[in-house]
Amino acid sequence: MRVLIIGAGAGGPKVAARLRRLAPEAEITMVDRGRIISHAGCGMPFYVAGTVKDFGQLLQTPYGVTRDEAYFAGEKGVRVLTRTEAVGLDRARKEVNLANLDTGERLTLPYDRLVLATGARPFALPVEGADLAGIHFFHRPEEVQGLLTDLGEASEVVVVGAGLIGLEVAEALTHHPVFVTVVEQKEQILPALLDPDMARVLQARLEEKGLDFRLGARVVRFEGNGEGRVARVVTEAGTLDADLVVVAAGVRPNVELARAAGLTVGVTGALEVTERMQTNDPDIYAVGDCVETTHLVSGRKVYAPLASIASRQARVAADNLAGGEARFRGALVTAVARLFEYSVGRTGLGLEEALGAGFNAAATLVTALDRPAYYPGQGLILLKLVTEEGTGRILGGQAVGAGEVVKRVDVLATLIRMGGTVADLAEVDLGYSPPFSTPLDALHHLANTAANKRAGLARTLTAAELRAKIDRGDDFVILDVRTPAQSEAKPFKDPRVVVIPLGELRARLDELPRNKEIVVVCPQGLRSYEAQCTLRGAGFEEVRFLEGGLNTWVYKE
Repeated sequence: MRVLIIGAGAGGPKVAARLRRLAPEAEITMVDRGRIISHAGCGMPFYVAGTVKDFGQLLQTPYGVTRDEAYFAGEKGVRVLTRTEAVGLDRARKEVNLANLDTGERLTLPYDRLVLATGARPFALPVEGADLAGIHFFHRPEEVQGLLTDLGEASEVVVVGAGLIGLEVAEALTHHPVFVTVVEQKEQILPALLDPDMARVLQARLEEKGLDFRLGARVVRFEGNGEGRVARVVTEAGTLDADLVVVAAGVRPNVELARAAGLTVGVTGALEVTERMQTNDPDIYAVGDCVETTHLVSGRKVYAPLASIASRQARVAADNLAGGEARFRGALVTAVARLFEYSVGRTGLGLEEALGAGFNAAATLVTALDRPAYYPGQGLILLKLVTEEGTGRILGGQAVGAGEVVKRVDVLATLIRMGGTVADLAEVDLGYSPPFSTPLDALHHLANTAANKRAGLARTLTAAELRAKIDRGDDFVILDVRTPAQSEAKPFKDPRVVVIPLGELRARLDELPRNKEIVVVCPQGLRSYEAQCTLRGAGFEEVRFLEGGLNTWVYKE
């Protein structure tokens, strides 16, 4: 069997390696237009930051051997052609036309089975000045190395795009003596990852670290310095000086070769494939960033260019190329990242996504410590749970914080995959030891709070809802139940505020009006819930508390 693989990023090499183990006699050829293959692209921001000292580490196996043509030929028995681009696909003759990008030499290779792992291309802004020197993409190794070379003379850097890559690049650049501004045309950071309330909290933390954000600011054009180099970024919201620009405005699936050959492109603009990773031509498979997938919660087609998904798809394709019956049924689009000392992650659907998909959905926010307060290194995390009303089914989860976030996201992803509910989350048997968690994990608090809300025990409002009440001038009371030291250190500045520490509340109930709504605030929400229970038990009817606590209050005075 002759197997030809187009693309040697994440998916292609995985197909080749797995297929070689399953089909020792197969003739496997892999081609890629780049010179560097099978590199750890997700590690490139850490190379820019200096966390990874040697770029060669991103090209090596776990045992220190460089993944190059010689490695694939010697250890895998796979022929690799670099700097070689597929320029034509003849499905009837089962041939691919190739061109060497250095010599111009043309070559035609036959195949019995073809795997398209052509990946994605960075989105180039269709604006004036986009071809000026000093404007870089962050996609291929050569581009990243060129960015670092160019960085030496810069002092003002603009990153276009506040998605995962844009923010990882922005953070990496802060390890250099430059001022970094992030421009995003949408009104929030990480628009494809987080709901707006979670994004606002993370944005506030990143601003404390020195990042400057210009949101809702579409780039209109780039202006030069008269010598062919970028000097300014002009947006709808104003002009920014820039010695260097990094465009990280997302990627688009690389499907031109496939489209020209008559392969079906799906509703997302990526290739449509079966669960076996086959295109509409059963002899042609496709994996990775050039294909669309099914969201396991909504059932809708989504485009999710993530290395984790590409690697699992590649294994499925290889199994089926070798005669197996593997299936890739879809993904929850689980994604995590670390920005400075903060971690962020999501899985499943956000609240607006769930509502848009037709679910009767609700959300719960909780702020909790990832480990006991007495244990060194503990940190706060903000968790969000999206559930289906009535059934209690978990639809999605998000997390932001300085504490351990990723394991909580992974637990939620597992439960969602298994059709888990809020009750399941409350009962899941998680490991406990002070270096790792609290006796009742933050996830248990999240589930219990969601259950309390459904039962009517916990009545809440979000930070955005409280802000709207304040801006409207509503007549209500904000009850601050923090300790005196906490309230004095960071006072909640509003004429409606009444400060009564929780320990004094029962003795001072007469200081509160019974004919007004009371909104209780505290750092994390726990004391506010206690206060709500106390007040309702004393006959106060209109009482709510700030969900997630003041940890979610990022509004400036």
